[in-house]
This record gives sequence, C-alpha cells and structure tokens, in this order.
Amino acid sequence: MIRRRSLDAVKTPRLRRLRVRPIRGFPVNRMIPNIVTLLALCAGMTSIRLALNDHFTEAVAAIFIAAIFDGLDGRIARLLKGTSEFGAELDSLSDFISFGVAPGLLVYIWTLHTLSSIGWVVSLLYAMCCALRLARFNSQIGADLPPYAYNFFTGVPAPAAAGLAMVPMILQFETGWDGFRNGWFAAAVLAAVAALMVSRVPTFSMKRFRIPREWVLPLFLLIGAMAALATTEPWATVLVVGVIYVGSFPFSIRAFIRLRRAAEELRASGRGEIVDIET
Repeated sequence: MIRRRSLDAVKTPRLRRLRVRPIRGFPVNRMIPNIVTLLALCAGMTSIRLALNDHFTEAVAAIFIAAIFDGLDGRIARLLKGTSEFGAELDSLSDFISFGVAPGLLVYIWTLHTLSSIGWVVSLLYAMCCALRLARFNSQIGADLPPYAYNFFTGVPAPAAAGLAMVPMILQFETGWDGFRNGWFAAAVLAAVAALMVSRVPTFSMKRFRIPREWVLPLFLLIGAMAALATTEPWATVLVVGVIYVGSFPFSIRAFIRLRRAAEELRASGRGEIVDIET
C-alpha cells in the first residue's frame, strides 16, 4: 500500500533555520587609548595657535598637557588590552606634531626668528631629529634586544626633549630676565636637544624600574612635595625636574655600560646572559 503525504505536508515548504549573526561593533576599549592620543595631538596643535597669538606661557603649558596625555595613552591601552598597530602609528604621528613640530615652532616664534634663516634652520633641524628618533624607536618595536637594554631608551625620548627644548622659555618665565630670550642661546639649547634625540646615549626608560622597599615611602613623600610645589611654583618645579632628568644621564650611561660588560663576560664564560635587571 502506498502511503500518501497529507495535502498540507505537500503544500507547506520546509522552513530552514537561519542563523542570525550579531552585528559586531568596534570595541570601546580599543577606542579610548586612541581618543587620549588625539587629545595629545589637539593640545600640541593648540600650543602653536597660542604661540601665534603671543600667549607663550599657555603654549608651553599646552605642550606639557600633551605630554601627560602621551604618558597615559599607552598605559590605558595596556590596561584595557586595547593595543593595536593603528594606535602605535597614531601615537608616533601625534608625538611628532606635539613634541617635534610644536616646540620648534614655539621657540622660533618666541626668539629664533631674530636670527633670520639660521633660526629657521635650527627649528627644522629639531623637527627632523625628532622624526628620525621616532622612526628609530618604531623600528625597534618587537626587535630582539639584549636583555640588559630593555630598561633604557636610545637617546632622549620626544616628550622629554620637548621639555628640554623649552628650557630658555621657562627660565625667562620664572626669572623675568630677557637675557634668556637671546636667539643664540635658544638656538644652542635647541640644537643640543636635537642631537640628544638622535644620539646613542642610553637614558632610563622607567618601564622596568624597580624601587627598593625602603625607598618607597620617601619617594611618595617626594612626589607629594613636588605636586604641592607645582601648584605654587610650576615653572620652578619644571626646571627642578629637568635638572634631575639631565643629571641622571651619567648614572644611566654608567648603569648601561656596567650591565653590558657583565652580559659580555657571562656570554664569554658560557654561563648565559642577564635575563632580568634591577636598577
């Protein structure tokens, strides 16, 4: 006997199960670090506008605000697990504008224009050295560096260089003496800072810097004192920080040479290499 399907079964098509894929958006945690980077870029560009309007104290302050944002974006990206190649490239472009172009233009508008073409050449030299320094830094990302080298930068990083480049301006703000506005003095400082950026001088990076336990509490007290001083004497505080930073160069060079020599001795003896350091 032949079984016949019901009329409803013949006329009704079989329904296929459709899998609805959820719409994937861009994760917010990957946007926040890039937003902070853009804020740093805006601060650097704003400093140029302020300098064009002869508001030099506000222009210098805008560069330091950009440096604060620049110090936060990378840490926020690692905290939120939002690091990306796009963010790294955006950070380099922002650094070049905020710490390469802006400080050079600030010093040029402030005093280097009195030297005519020489002042402009020095300003261009600073910007070019900043671009070369950032390019060298990007090329070293992911490179197989010696273990002892991870706690050091090669040359002065761009944010620190921007602060050092504006030292003549800060000295004039603090003392009121127009002698610091001399074009040749500012040109010499700017050229020296440009040379430090592309130099091979090892400077502390603070990435894996470890503080002995007995120094933790005094360090907190020192940071609190510096913060209190910054609210009353901001330019003097910046100068003190700059002196401390430049004064650390001999110690960073000595530490780097000592660690490199120890690593070479270990390698020559066949006992391995230094895999971690405590500075």
